[in-house]
Amino acid sequence: MRPSSLQKREAALLAAERQFLSTGYESVTMDSIAKECGVAKQTLYSHFGSKRALFLELVTTKTVAARRAVPAPPAFDPAADPRPMLRSLLIAQLDAVMTPTVLGLRRLVIGELTRSPELAEALYEQGPKRGIDKLATLIAELRDAGAVRVDDPERAAAQLNWLVMGEPVNRAMLLGDDAIPTPDEIEAQVDSALDVFFAAFGAGSGAGA
Repeated sequence: MRPSSLQKREAALLAAERQFLSTGYESVTMDSIAKECGVAKQTLYSHFGSKRALFLELVTTKTVAARRAVPAPPAFDPAADPRPMLRSLLIAQLDAVMTPTVLGLRRLVIGELTRSPELAEALYEQGPKRGIDKLATLIAELRDAGAVRVDDPERAAAQLNWLVMGEPVNRAMLLGDDAIPTPDEIEAQVDSALDVFFAAFGAGSGAGA
């Protein structure tokens, strides 16, 4: 894609993001997006095909960007305390979700679920599922090193993910951006979740998944 085409695409996505998040999906039109970003409507259709396809591209792009903002865990050291590594990953994952843009897109996608289930599928596959998969890989390494007692790393990862995400995501989704936790609250949420996780699955707990 030529630089000028990339610029038009990015301008269209920025305009679409602002309009969708400020007024909702139904009230936005390709005309209103074209007018705001200064791109011909026909050019928008040539890039995206339809408003729904543009929205899908926006959801996918923002979800992937949030996921990539989470740094990869450092190389695993079997002799190291596993908690700081898990803590760092989980804080980054929760912080990536707790943004007005990501939460706003989630609300819009849920509202469009019956008409466009492909939007929710894209968000889930590129966001929560990838995050849990990354966590499961790390938990499997900890299990193999004897740091945790887990029979099913994927299930344990899903359980830990929701110990971290469940309450803050529900609050922010339902109560709005004012309910987004502060950095200190995010750290406290992760610490509490890890207390539960290691009580259940720590090397000395005698528990499995």
